[in-house]
Amino acid sequence: MKQKLNVLIIEDEKSICDFISTCLTAHDCRVTTAHTGKSGLSLITSQCPDIILLDLGLPDMDGVEIIRQLRSWSATPLIVISARTQEADKVAALDLGADDYITKPFGTSELLARIRTAMRHSRRMTASEAPRIFHCRDLTIDVDRHRVTLKGQDVHLTQIEFKIVVFLAENNGRVVTYDAIMSHIWGPYAGSDNNRILRVNMANIRRKLEENPAELQYFFTEIGIGYRMAEAE
Repeated sequence: MKQKLNVLIIEDEKSICDFISTCLTAHDCRVTTAHTGKSGLSLITSQCPDIILLDLGLPDMDGVEIIRQLRSWSATPLIVISARTQEADKVAALDLGADDYITKPFGTSELLARIRTAMRHSRRMTASEAPRIFHCRDLTIDVDRHRVTLKGQDVHLTQIEFKIVVFLAENNGRVVTYDAIMSHIWGPYAGSDNNRILRVNMANIRRKLEENPAELQYFFTEIGIGYRMAEAE
């Protein structure tokens, strides 16, 4: 089952934000928007977007600071969309970890092409770091195709559920602490509420992937510590 690309737009100009949202929605993307830096950072940690489109001239903070904070804990693809044309601004954003820089105004085709390129680069970088397909009994997790199957049948997971499953799969056979999971999924700003959200997501994951909740096969709880996925084959 193909998953929609989850895009976060951080842009304070409503006309531009609406234009990008309409364009991406028409191309089967799931779009979330923020109009300030503070709300953008909050949505990054709560929504776990696949890619971020960021304006630098936000009303409450410079977008460069968002890049700096994001890159301290996440490699989520990020494209700057800005009216700033000075080379120094582009170099600063790219040096801090932006994947690309588009100057306003821009066309739909260019934006979509830049997004595709950033996502391909992100997948290649991740693929070079770890195996991308995990098999465990009747469960298969195909990271690159964003696909989870149980006994050959596709299982639909939400974006956050999928990211939790992938993180546990990448550490299969090892106990992963609650804090490590929350930091990986929601970033260093994760609070006590994310602990509750993590438990809810794990309950949903088990409901979808465990045939018998009384006899777990794949995802185990290490009480007071965290979770562990059974060792992959």
